[in-house]
Amino acid sequence: MSIRERLKAEGLEIPVAPKPVAAYVPATRTGNLLFTAGQLPLRDGVMVKEGKVGLDVTVEEAKELAKICALNCLAAVETLVAVEKIVKVVRLVGYVNAIPGFTAQPAVINGASELFVALWGEDGKHARSAIGVADLPLNAPIELELTVEVSD
Repeated sequence: MSIRERLKAEGLEIPVAPKPVAAYVPATRTGNLLFTAGQLPLRDGVMVKEGKVGLDVTVEEAKELAKICALNCLAAVETLVAVEKIVKVVRLVGYVNAIPGFTAQPAVINGASELFVALWGEDGKHARSAIGVADLPLNAPIELELTVEVSD
C-alpha cells in the first residue's frame, strides 16, 4: 500500500504546502537527507487553533494539531520530492507553546510520531525532541521540524 493510500485509510491527505511566513524555504535537501522548516498547524493558510497548551488548547487538541503539523511537514517534503521517496523518518523536533509547569510535551508530539509509524512502520520510528516554549510564531500551539531520508 502506498503512503497516499495509507493516509487515505486514516482519513487524511497531504495538503498544499503552506507558504513560508518569513525569509526561508519549506524544505532543503543535502544528499539523501531532507530537512523541513518549522511547520505550524495551518489549514488553507489559517491557524486551526491558537494559544497555549494547558490553557487555550487541551492535550488531546494539541495532539491533533501535531498531526496537522506533521501533514504540513510532508507537504513541505513534497516541494522537493514525492513522499513515496521517503525511506526513513530520521528525526522529529516538536515545540509546544505551553503554560508554565506544563510537562506533557511528549504526549502532544505523539500525534505526529504515531502518524509516521502508522505510515512507515519501523521506518517511521525516529529520534525526537519534545520541547516546551514560552511562545511560537502566530500564537501557534505547536511547531514541528522533520528530517527524513529519501531515495533518489
